[in-house]
Amino acid sequence: MPVRDEQWEERQVVIRQLLAKRVIRTQSQLLPLLRERGFEVTQSSVSRDLSDLKAVKVDGRYRTPETLMMGLPGNELREVATSIRDVKAAGPNLLVVRTPPGRAPIVAVAFDRAGWPQMVGCVAGDDTIIVATQGRGQQSVLEALLARIVREAAHA
Repeated sequence: MPVRDEQWEERQVVIRQLLAKRVIRTQSQLLPLLRERGFEVTQSSVSRDLSDLKAVKVDGRYRTPETLMMGLPGNELREVATSIRDVKAAGPNLLVVRTPPGRAPIVAVAFDRAGWPQMVGCVAGDDTIIVATQGRGQQSVLEALLARIVREAAHA
């Protein structure tokens, strides 16, 4: 397992700040920015830092969960509802939610912040979210709720 260097915590604070203020599309874009700030970094340390920060690529740029929320004013669910393309049940405990490429992480963050009691948790990829529920009843309630949110957004 890789050993953390002395500066990893401070470096991750700086990475958070950079991702909040700049459009960073690749890990290699971060290397010179961090070096300018006095950090000795390698591609692998930047990759590990981004993973630790749970940074994801959204719309072609790296975002942390904190910066994802910056763009969600007011009712986050209504804001992201237009990104939901399809919702389908998968067995008695899962829903599969499809979004345009790069939008699943921001939609999943809105789901997490909604705090639905029917949702145990969700996992986002690039264009797909897997939502876990405790059972078929909760799954049906959540599926109907998502369908209503999508309908309302389409008519707004």
